[in-house]
Amino acid sequence: MAKIYPDNFETKIGFDRIRELIKGSCLSTLGKDKVDEITFLTHPGRLLFELSATEEFSKLIIENDTFPTNYYFDLRPALSKIKTEGRFLEVQELFDLKRSLETIMAIVRFLTNQKDETFPTLKKLLEQVKVFPYVKERIDQILSPYGKIKDSASPELGRIRRELLAKQNNVSKRLHSILKQAQRDGLIDDDASISIRDGRPVIPISSAVKRKLNGIVHDESATGKTAYVEPAEVVELNNEIRELEYAEKREIVKILVEFSNDIRPYLTELMGQYEFLGTIDFIRAKAQLGNRMGAIKPRIDLYGQLEWNKAVHPLLKFNLEKEKRTVVPLDICLTREKHILLISGPNAGGKSVCLKTVGLLQYMLQCGLLIPVDETSRAGIFDQLFIDIGDEQSIENDLSTYSSHLMNMKFFLKNANDNTLILIDEFGTGTEPMLGGAIAEAILDQLNQMGAFGVITTHYTNLKHFASSAEGIENGAMMYDSHRMEPLFQLQIGKPGSSFAFEIARKIGMPEIILEEATNKIGKDHINFDKHLRDILRDKRYWESKRQRIRQVEKGLDEISSKYEVDLKKLNEQRKQILEEAKAEAEKILSEANKKVENTIREIRESQAEKEKTRAIRKELETFKEEVVQADTEQDEWIRRKIEKLKQKQNRRKEKKEAVPVKKQVAAPNEKKELAPGDMVKIEGQSTIGEVLEVGEKTVVVAFGQLRTSVDRKKLEVVSNNEAKREMRGLNRTKSNINKNISERKLTFKPDIDIRGQRAEEAISNIQAFIDEAIMLDVHELRILHGKGNGILKEVIRSFLKADPAVRSFRDEHVQFGGSGITIVELG
Repeated sequence: MAKIYPDNFETKIGFDRIRELIKGSCLSTLGKDKVDEITFLTHPGRLLFELSATEEFSKLIIENDTFPTNYYFDLRPALSKIKTEGRFLEVQELFDLKRSLETIMAIVRFLTNQKDETFPTLKKLLEQVKVFPYVKERIDQILSPYGKIKDSASPELGRIRRELLAKQNNVSKRLHSILKQAQRDGLIDDDASISIRDGRPVIPISSAVKRKLNGIVHDESATGKTAYVEPAEVVELNNEIRELEYAEKREIVKILVEFSNDIRPYLTELMGQYEFLGTIDFIRAKAQLGNRMGAIKPRIDLYGQLEWNKAVHPLLKFNLEKEKRTVVPLDICLTREKHILLISGPNAGGKSVCLKTVGLLQYMLQCGLLIPVDETSRAGIFDQLFIDIGDEQSIENDLSTYSSHLMNMKFFLKNANDNTLILIDEFGTGTEPMLGGAIAEAILDQLNQMGAFGVITTHYTNLKHFASSAEGIENGAMMYDSHRMEPLFQLQIGKPGSSFAFEIARKIGMPEIILEEATNKIGKDHINFDKHLRDILRDKRYWESKRQRIRQVEKGLDEISSKYEVDLKKLNEQRKQILEEAKAEAEKILSEANKKVENTIREIRESQAEKEKTRAIRKELETFKEEVVQADTEQDEWIRRKIEKLKQKQNRRKEKKEAVPVKKQVAAPNEKKELAPGDMVKIEGQSTIGEVLEVGEKTVVVAFGQLRTSVDRKKLEVVSNNEAKREMRGLNRTKSNINKNISERKLTFKPDIDIRGQRAEEAISNIQAFIDEAIMLDVHELRILHGKGNGILKEVIRSFLKADPAVRSFRDEHVQFGGSGITIVELG
């Protein structure tokens, strides 16, 4: 059975203020009555239903602003009234009934139209609602859209109102006729008009001549100079009008009584609809408060435990927001193994706030409210919540502060179990420290043996020692900045905290002689213990920050290493593609050359060995060979330089990468065959043949044409001289075509690249390929258009350019041509 102790538990933790906030978000007394009914829940099914409904409504408010929120009228008193035969709803009550029923029907339609998997709990609430369109239709027959009784509500009412209107028009005409005649006779002023006295139309006339106007005097002005006379000609008509008005009221009452009699059989269902409307109003108010707090439904375990990350005291948060300050979130964990947390630390350091945060959030959670914790948090369900906080001394009961604490401890020891959460502030205080500390230690030991959960604050050193050695209890400390002498309001679990009593006293200017005498009285050992606690906490903070910085550096190095690996992979793929293209072009050139030779031979034969013709043809063939050789010689050196530059860039990247402390598996040396400079080799799975230049322990430097590269010895295969010669002849014929392709690319290459709108990773990849192509085409100045924006993309690009060995310098474009939105890159 759920148990909360003491009776003023809600006040102690601030939940009464939470109730007020929820009521402030309610739209009607229907929801406010539900707020007053909030209770501490321990039944898992009901609690999870309340939490799920609030969570779903919280999402609904965020995602959809069309949920019906008008006319949340409480018609329960009016409906209860007409349970008695003969009683009826007033016109305004009937109008409110109509509008509130329309709201209920709109809510039902709204939830029915939602997907089942989106709001399953809210849709389950619809099971308790029965909608009767007949009631609304019946009201529509009686009331106009503006809440007035229609003339057509009954035939008799229509007749009465038509007759009443005719007589009112007749009276109005007669009165205006009499008024004008009196004005012509000079009895009344020209600006006088008809007035109403006691519901009767009258004419204002001077008291001196009132006898000249035949009629009944109904009133006089305050000065007595003016009399208000009802002409005798309209008295009888006005009497008839009054009788018709009474008849109209009687008919309206009759219509309302009949309607009340008609809906009396449906009163139970109608009351259920307003119960549903109140529930919706209540859940909506809870969801609105939850969204304001940034609250969620954590994962719920069906047993007592706490594992909260970034928990926030909502009331403290609201107060600090007014001062434009933020709350320091709380991380706390209570498990079956460590079920009691003993918190120590300086005064005004946040111990009580921590304790109240635990009490308030757990109570809110088990009342069906969302709580402000991180999404990774978990929470449990406790059967009992006990609290001992504040001064409970009582003159009437002859209780001192310490006696009241002992009475609470007695209750805890008698009623606590392994599913009870106990919150105790300033444990053991109120009496002589040595004795109070001993009793507190014994009580703490007993609660620990019971398996009770608890958050306890204290300054007693003996309790800190006990907690460090007892199974099930863990020390915690509220952090304090010993340099600035300011509390940090952060809970550190695992170590006890120092009270900083001497430091705080010294800060406020306590004479040093007093502090020295206090040190002598308490003893050096106690002072040193407190000092050691501070030193441990200070060193822990230092090494934590140090470790965090190391993690950040390692993460950055890992990212750089991964980036260089990707870049090298792309370079190898580009080199492979170029070699494959070159081989294909070589075959094409060889075919063209063979055709040229065949044509030359055919022409020589057809000329029948004429010397001049033969000489001319031979000269043409020699010219073709010289052009190929010359172009080959000129471009070969240029290609060699470009490839060498790319290779140097690759090597520099590799050196930087090797400087990164990333562990890699070391390959075993190649034991297949000893290689020597001059050997012809090829890479396994490829047909390109190169010459060995240098031989190392693990790698071999091989020249593939003008490209020098290091290759793992395991990946090389030795080839025969004949095979190497055939391959080299084919490659030599490709150079002319490579030169042609490079020339064409150089003509179409644009030294500008636009990377606006691209993600950083995509932009860096495109710039890398852009720079490599520029190096191949011997372009020395590039322009990168990245835009200004927030400057994030620009910073990422420039960090990359700083690390690229091919980049000599970079700068902003001139203001007239784009300024800081464009980066000019100079290649080395």
